[in-house]
Amino acid sequence: MKIGIIGLPQVGKTTLFNLLTEAGASTGFGNKDKANIGVANVPDERIDHLAEIYRPKKTTYAQIEFIDIAGLGPNSNGRDTREFLTALQNVDALVQVVRAFRSDTVPHFRGNIDSMRDLDVLQSELVLSDLALLETRLERLNKGRVKQQDVEADMALLEKCRLYLEEEQPLSQVEFTSEESAHLRQYTFYTAIPMLLAINLDEEELIEGAYPRQEDLSAWAKARQIPVLPICGKLEEEIIGLPPEDRGPFMADLGLRETGIARLAKAVYRYLDLVSYFTVGSDEVRAWTITAGMNARQAAGKIHSDIERGFIRAEVVGYEDFCAAGSMAQAKEKGLCRLEGKEYIVKDGDIISFRFNV
Repeated sequence: MKIGIIGLPQVGKTTLFNLLTEAGASTGFGNKDKANIGVANVPDERIDHLAEIYRPKKTTYAQIEFIDIAGLGPNSNGRDTREFLTALQNVDALVQVVRAFRSDTVPHFRGNIDSMRDLDVLQSELVLSDLALLETRLERLNKGRVKQQDVEADMALLEKCRLYLEEEQPLSQVEFTSEESAHLRQYTFYTAIPMLLAINLDEEELIEGAYPRQEDLSAWAKARQIPVLPICGKLEEEIIGLPPEDRGPFMADLGLRETGIARLAKAVYRYLDLVSYFTVGSDEVRAWTITAGMNARQAAGKIHSDIERGFIRAEVVGYEDFCAAGSMAQAKEKGLCRLEGKEYIVKDGDIISFRFNV
């Protein structure tokens, strides 16, 4: 899974990227010629517990690749918005970081903090970027640079998109038919990518659970069914800098139950309708991420196409049933482990062993 991190300058984008990936990318105002790219493990207590039981040679968590691009704003050296966004063409979701924190050492480039204004500025940039792409595509169609059989469908879809974009409506909020949605994927419309909001707070705002323009941001996000994730980059940096055994008590003192990556990962999984299943053994305990509603055969394909093609049966036990039994042998003795066919819908937390023949 790939997630792009976007925002205006000085909002804490790269700080968030570093917290998630521990990549140590340089922060501060200015341009990045290249995007920062890093991978983060998705924390999962279930994987931790399974690893304790099996003591495998290797433990593999689900992973998210994060891509952090330069802040959209002044000093762009003449680059337009699409040039900034090029690195995000194949992401599964976007996280827009919006600044609410106050800092004398990191002044806002506009002179004052207004998170709703900043949100609107970047959203407008995304809409304008998509309109520019749309107009370029329409020009190509009108000049006959696309196969004739594609023209009618393309024109109808793009004209529909233009109606909404000209009203500054992101395409993620537009209802498309299944055929239109499939056709839309050939374009890189950034407003069509699912988006989450990360509000970067200071310590006082985090503790109080309140910050300026909170109601406006919440109403905006609610109207668009966009998740809002409050974070405090400064505090998260302090947590990451502590020894692992000290992190829990420090977080408890602040009223935090989970790290930023855990909260963000859960929000992304819920928003994108994703679930995890597990494969276990002495060699490896591993989490696999799939879209909710996938059947056993499709889930097997996440491991290898040969397993999907030669699928016979799936041996399945739910994580909670496994924990209650205490071991796989006990789960089998108690009848908690069952054989399922290819149409079985995999559930979050299923522990699966696939039988196949190729």
